[in-house]
Amino acid sequence: MLVSEAFPELSEELRELLRNKREAELAERISDLKLVERCHCGDDFCATIYTQAKPANRYGPSHRSLDLDADKGMIILDVVEDKIVCIEILHRGEIRMKLLEMLPSFSLRGNSPGGYGPSGLGDPPSL
Repeated sequence: MLVSEAFPELSEELRELLRNKREAELAERISDLKLVERCHCGDDFCATIYTQAKPANRYGPSHRSLDLDADKGMIILDVVEDKIVCIEILHRGEIRMKLLEMLPSFSLRGNSPGGYGPSGLGDPPSL
């Protein structure tokens, strides 16, 4: 599923914020971003979306973070090789609720050595 299909208002907001930051090339790519996974940190204010699989270690030397200065909450993009790989969204309850409805579960194996979700943290199985 594409981020723009799941969150059309957010996608338009991202385009506008990126244009304001003079990041026109990234703004044009918003329509192509895939919703791959959500963050499983367990923080009740986190609505982070991964648009590519999270690496086991670090993103590497071409990684940069881009704070978009959102009017509501916080939005920070992780960009690697001029591609948006993660949309960190904080303090946006409406996005978090929809994201949890769409992707409610966690992965027992995840994408990391820790085993729970992409980060290896959060959402442990209940016994």
